[in-house]
Amino acid sequence: METVARPLSHRPEPIRPAPGYRALADPRIGRALRLMHDRPAHSWTVASLGAEAGMSRATFARRFADLVGQPPLVYLTEWRMTLAADLLRRPGATVASVARKVGYADGFAFSNAFKRVRGVPPSDLARSPATDLPE
Repeated sequence: METVARPLSHRPEPIRPAPGYRALADPRIGRALRLMHDRPAHSWTVASLGAEAGMSRATFARRFADLVGQPPLVYLTEWRMTLAADLLRRPGATVASVARKVGYADGFAFSNAFKRVRGVPPSDLARSPATDLPE
């Protein structure tokens, strides 16, 4: 039996938690994430999220991006579109009703955002509940 010695430079990297776990564990950023998840239709701004987290707008935005990997409003938009995709697959869902549930005042702005984020118009999902969207 042969033993091979590996140089110290070939040691595996330590396992680091995914950014989302670190963000949720952070008392301030975790609070903001929970608020966005609990109240996605609220008209959140970086300033209002920062205030809820007890931080200035700039400090909050920087810390959020460091822990989550993207700016707060980009994350919020993606979260809203994830919820919208699920809602659109429900029988009887309309683009306008889903738009209101995820924080858009009108279906037009929502449709534009959905297509930009998901690559397909929301009406495609509303007509075809079994459609799989790219994640």
